[in-house]
Amino acid sequence: MPYGLFRSPGTIISPGHNFVRWLKFGLAAATVAPIVALLRVASVSYAGVAAPLLLLDVVVVARFWGTGPALMAAASGAGAYSYYFLPPAGFAIVDPQDWIEFFTFIGTAVIAGELASRAERRTAEAQAGRKEIERLYQELHGAFERASEAEAARRNEQLKAALLDALTHNLRTPLTSIKAAVTALIRAGSWTPDSELTADGRLELLQVIDEESDRLNRFIGGLAAPDGVELQRPIHLRSVSVEEVIHAGLHRAETVMRDHQVALALEGGLPPVSVDAASITEAIYILLDNASKYAPAGTTITIGALRDEEGEVRITVSDEGPGIPAALRERVFEKFFRVPGRESHDPHRGGVGLGLPIARRLIEAQAGRIWIPAPAAERGTTVVVMLPAALDAPAVQHPAPAVAAVAGTFERTRT
Repeated sequence: MPYGLFRSPGTIISPGHNFVRWLKFGLAAATVAPIVALLRVASVSYAGVAAPLLLLDVVVVARFWGTGPALMAAASGAGAYSYYFLPPAGFAIVDPQDWIEFFTFIGTAVIAGELASRAERRTAEAQAGRKEIERLYQELHGAFERASEAEAARRNEQLKAALLDALTHNLRTPLTSIKAAVTALIRAGSWTPDSELTADGRLELLQVIDEESDRLNRFIGGLAAPDGVELQRPIHLRSVSVEEVIHAGLHRAETVMRDHQVALALEGGLPPVSVDAASITEAIYILLDNASKYAPAGTTITIGALRDEEGEVRITVSDEGPGIPAALRERVFEKFFRVPGRESHDPHRGGVGLGLPIARRLIEAQAGRIWIPAPAAERGTTVVVMLPAALDAPAVQHPAPAVAAVAGTFERTRT
């Protein structure tokens, strides 16, 4: 064969590989020479000293080069052992005890070489098996990563769709009001005493445009502003009746709360608060919108207000929904965070986790606070808002008128 020799069917031994194989045999036989030379220089002729060294040589050869070279080292060692260390000198063995030692040496060398070679083969097989396991693990890990990336991409697309749906809903609501008001003003044309749209009606529509534009601006500002950056302090701070801002929030939430009953529990003689009325109205609307999303239809949403011992006014919005786990009561104020597995009972009113973060920013920009305490009952969520009372402002003593709206039945309780 010009290119190699056949060892067995399907296995080709190249000339270079064959040369290396025979070279190992030659080197294995030659390893005996340094040991014998060292013993001769040291004038050691006792067989009991030479035998262990020659056996050790066989074991080392088997460890590195395998069984064949180890047998060659054993044969060379047996010859050297017989020639130099068993009397008389040379290959002649006279004493039967020497024959026993000679054959014992040969047997021990062969067995030791085979055992060492077998242990080396087992080690090599174990290393090969470990490498194969590592290779399979890497392939499996890569497959899992590819599957995870595909799943992450699918979930990302779902999240994008949900985000766009929710943003569209939150942007469409004020834009619809602005569009309706502008259309009515355009159709009315220039105002005259005989116009169908009175001056008060025109002013009301302009106020709707102004309020909804501010609401849209606040929503976009809360969406775009990075976390940890405070909103600019409102420039329209004034002394406002607590009942006024609560009723304004209720009026704005009429549509979203049409499936719920609303109960008011307002303490008498509440002092006015020093706030930007539009911002607090927006925050109360957000709390009512959230409560109506997740509380079952037909349940009651309660709005309470009382004066705190430190002079602040405490406003609460409570619902009868599923509640929020203790570990998540602070996280719901993080942008885009939603309670896992929590969906609105109305599929058209999905959210993206922006309402409460915006409400917190609006309230904290006016030296207020907002949080969710532990619920008093097994179900339901209560959101607490603390607002600073106006300095040197007398308490409002007159009762507010009863409220009736499309959003539901409003029951007012004086305490």
